[in-house]
Amino acid sequence: MDETSVLLVDDQALVREGMAMVLSREPELRVVGEADDGRAGVELARLHRPDVVVMDVRMPVLDGIEATREIVEHCAETRVLILTTFNLDEYAFNALRAGASGFLLKDARSAELVAAVHTVAAGEAVVSPRITRTLLEHYRAGPAAPPPDARVLDALTDREREVLVAIGRGLSNPEIAEKLFLSESTVKTYVGRILAKLDARDRVHAVIWAHRHGLV
Repeated sequence: MDETSVLLVDDQALVREGMAMVLSREPELRVVGEADDGRAGVELARLHRPDVVVMDVRMPVLDGIEATREIVEHCAETRVLILTTFNLDEYAFNALRAGASGFLLKDARSAELVAAVHTVAAGEAVVSPRITRTLLEHYRAGPAAPPPDARVLDALTDREREVLVAIGRGLSNPEIAEKLFLSESTVKTYVGRILAKLDARDRVHAVIWAHRHGLV
């Protein structure tokens, strides 16, 4: 199995050391660098092109939201996992808008951090159910979304639309496979095609797209 490279960005040295210790125990994970502010994090991300950046929110020089935005813009293959002590939806909203693929609280257990890194590296999203619900409510309460581009919808096959609706309803790949009588590998292939056609970085953005355009 290929290694997943990880960059740690947090202004607290003890937090970085703790995360590095936890992640380095995993044979499939390799910590390639550490940064103590957002600007240094962006520079290291552009240098190392890691698979995943674990990013704090509140940092000097450049905060985690802006750092995430720059990394997403300049390092297309890099995924960002936001890790913060602040259980506030506004941070989740801003991080996801900036292109983050996950949002995890710092009080998460070591196993949860490891699982989140693996999930984000696989191209999926890590967002707590509560934040996902609030996020969708936020989008529903906002301005009406423009009608979906007919070219995007036309590009989806009937089966891909079924899978997208299932994603929008919050189903996991195994649940979609069971519901649609498909293998999990086939579902994973469909999900990849859907994300590409929607130009969505990961699952959570596909969920938002499906809800905003009335497919769910």
